[in-house]
Amino acid sequence: MEIVKVNTGVPYEVLIGAGLLDRAGELTGEAVSGRRVMILSDDRVAPLYLERTEEAFRRAGFAAAHFVFPAGEAHKTLATVERALEAAEKAGLTRSDLFAALGGGLTGDITGLAAALFLRGVDFVQIPTTLLAMVDASVGGKTAVNLRQGKNLCGAFHQPRRVLCDPETLRTLPREVYAEGMAEVIKHGALGGEELLDRIVHGEPLENLIADNVRLKSGIVSLDERESGLRQKLNLGHTFGHGVEKLTGFSIYHGEGVSIGLMIAAFAAEHHGLCRPGVWKELRGMLTREGLPVTTCFSAAEIAGAARNDKKRRGDRITLVLPESRGQSRLYPLAVSELDEFIACCDGTVTGIKEE
Repeated sequence: MEIVKVNTGVPYEVLIGAGLLDRAGELTGEAVSGRRVMILSDDRVAPLYLERTEEAFRRAGFAAAHFVFPAGEAHKTLATVERALEAAEKAGLTRSDLFAALGGGLTGDITGLAAALFLRGVDFVQIPTTLLAMVDASVGGKTAVNLRQGKNLCGAFHQPRRVLCDPETLRTLPREVYAEGMAEVIKHGALGGEELLDRIVHGEPLENLIADNVRLKSGIVSLDERESGLRQKLNLGHTFGHGVEKLTGFSIYHGEGVSIGLMIAAFAAEHHGLCRPGVWKELRGMLTREGLPVTTCFSAAEIAGAARNDKKRRGDRITLVLPESRGQSRLYPLAVSELDEFIACCDGTVTGIKEE
């Protein structure tokens, strides 16, 4: 088992290893004092793992209840959080008790926000079952739901007390869901240095790959818990990716949006002389090998328009994250009014690609 420590204001550990799902209660009990848990899961993951997880908590002496909600971005809303809070109250949770997120990043976001709000804040643990959640979404304490105006616009910082990653749960993932996790892995490679990028290119054992990515993110989060500077680099591909997701009505996977967003950021950076030549091409090859999209039918102007309400905007400026060289990225503040012009170069190569 790999253990990665996250040194935030409330430190916690990320445990990575086969068989951890069946030890969820035991390992959670080491980190929290409460003995009543509300497990949140969606209706795709619950049939696979909810019964086992509840039993694991009960074996460890927890009183376990659950709340299952419909899968998909359309349900990543305050209405879903409200129903989860009402279920927790009905189950008798108190301030000493906890929530547990069983599922992907969307479930982690909803659960974390519910935990931040319930009785003004209770503990929660992450039990991610997707690669995307294991390497990215379950670590760092960012929780949020969507508003009609955009993605993740309503949220809070609320760190988990423990994260349990069981790679065996990845065996049940559809290929496209596994691939979207690889979009975040490749994104980490684009900002985590050439050594990490090489390990991804050459293929690490899965448990090591997850641990490498968690170490990268935990190191950044530990230095900048509230995303005031360095942590913004983790948004590489997200500003434009969220714009694409919004334009599709959130009908694509988050990782697919990140893949396209990474391509827009890399191509524009090279075009404007802000990135060494060849980075876009290498990243494009890595994403393509995973079956991820690297182009979109939406034009640069449409994507820029959708990205203007990005939560990283500060007044009339927005901070982009752009690849700078192989394995390195940089923060690039830009006036929102210049966003269209900055990515217009992508039309015909990444954006505005019409399928025959």
